[in-house]
Amino acid sequence: MDTLAAARYAALRWNTPLSESHADELLDHLDLGGATHVVDLGCGWGELLLRAAERTRAGAVGVDTDPAGLDRGRRAAMDRGLDVTFVEQRAQDWRGTADRALCVGSAHTLGGTRPMLERLAEVVPRGRVLVGDGCWESPPTAPAHAIFSDDVLPLADLVAACGRLGWHVLHLSTADQHEWDDFESRHRAGPRRWLLANPADPRAPEVRRQQDEREREYLTAYRGVLGFAYLVLAR
Repeated sequence: MDTLAAARYAALRWNTPLSESHADELLDHLDLGGATHVVDLGCGWGELLLRAAERTRAGAVGVDTDPAGLDRGRRAAMDRGLDVTFVEQRAQDWRGTADRALCVGSAHTLGGTRPMLERLAEVVPRGRVLVGDGCWESPPTAPAHAIFSDDVLPLADLVAACGRLGWHVLHLSTADQHEWDDFESRHRAGPRRWLLANPADPRAPEVRRQQDEREREYLTAYRGVLGFAYLVLAR
């Protein structure tokens, strides 16, 4: 097993700035008691989907293209005795409908924010979805814009896009600074633990450079500038 690949997300609970209590609140608003089928498009290893499945005890599907993440999700589902199927497929190629859908940090897999909202309307013709998407908390600095380009909308524009596409916003919240700092720290923690355990590995200098660069970008370019919104939408 490639220990570096395994370390990449090892310290992350889920690949998004989200606390345990915030996740519970979002799942509450998703009203999973009335759901019979849940899908997560761009699920990664599907931790949030697994917690949704624990509430519904109904069938659930996670869709992603990362084999390592999907394997992690399958092992977790088996350990917890959950009826969750993980499918290795591009999210935009998945066909089907559901009572509830999740798309958190994965708008890019469906072509961007607006195409994501359009596609989710096809997946959930009537029901609720949980969307997690980046947004500008304040006008972006030039370095922040250089990193994220025009793919990120101001929060008000993100909410307006939901309304124009027929979605009702049932609940809106954003990641707070502690959630962001914890997420960014955890994102670097796995590779940095690997560096401590493998200082002589020929890949170590490049891994160190990448981790230092991400830390520098976060602290100097987008900390407190890039936000992350969680929207529970219904139609």
